[in-house]
Amino acid sequence: MATTHPAPAVGNTKRVIRPSKGWAALHLSELWEYRELLYFLTWRDIKVRYKQAVLGVAWAVLQPVLTMVVFTIVFQWIVKMKYTPLIVDGREIPYAIFTYVGLLPWNLFSGALGRAGTSLVGNANLMTKVYFPRLIIPVSAVVAGVVDFAIAFVVFLVMMAAYGILPSWHMVWLPLLVLLALAAALAFGLWLSALNVLYRDVQYIIPFLIQLWMFMSPIIYAPPNFAKHPVLGFIYNLNPMAGVIEGFRWALIGGEPPNGMVALASLVMLAVLAAGLGYFKRMERTFADVV
Repeated sequence: MATTHPAPAVGNTKRVIRPSKGWAALHLSELWEYRELLYFLTWRDIKVRYKQAVLGVAWAVLQPVLTMVVFTIVFQWIVKMKYTPLIVDGREIPYAIFTYVGLLPWNLFSGALGRAGTSLVGNANLMTKVYFPRLIIPVSAVVAGVVDFAIAFVVFLVMMAAYGILPSWHMVWLPLLVLLALAAALAFGLWLSALNVLYRDVQYIIPFLIQLWMFMSPIIYAPPNFAKHPVLGFIYNLNPMAGVIEGFRWALIGGEPPNGMVALASLVMLAVLAAGLGYFKRMERTFADVV
């Protein structure tokens, strides 16, 4: 009688996860290994945001446009806030354009920060079922905001054409500034997302934090006079979005280059990002148990 033997197991591999120390513990190379998952999570976030929405992607246009209109009516017509016009090539830049340029990076940053801060709790079911680098979740939440930014940027180009304003050649620096805004959102989003797993009331603090942060950034106003003070200016420029917003204005409509502000914003962002990565990876081992 012939005897049969069980076929050898195929693909029966195990991944052993052990805590490690140092920068090697970040395992950033795993982001590339799981790039397909990053793509699908990003695409899922984009589709969910507009699924069954009456206006669809029009929200990406309405949000900055309506905010610009409200700021113009309130601060220019009602409050009559003193606005020192930005003069470029002998022409005064309208307040609507001035405000919209500031809203472009701010909406990119604030939307990415809000999504990243609550991303881990929102993907609790996924984290408890399968292994993948948890860093992918906040990264995908941040990257998903690029679509809204691209749509709002097209609207800005239409507005510039309507006002007869030509974009500056400094636009070549725009991708770097966009990357800086996304990196800043990820840097602070890593802290907030990890804290939100442990303390669920963090999700209620995030909208208030974003609103307060907006009024501390030069969106509706030019950098204040104390920004040139050696001490007060240094404190003001610690806000990384101050440098990013002024960098956007310089890149898109011209004006004085914010060299020092962008450099300081980059340093602050890198410091917060490095610390956030370390804290996120240290707390990562507890996410599945706590969430």
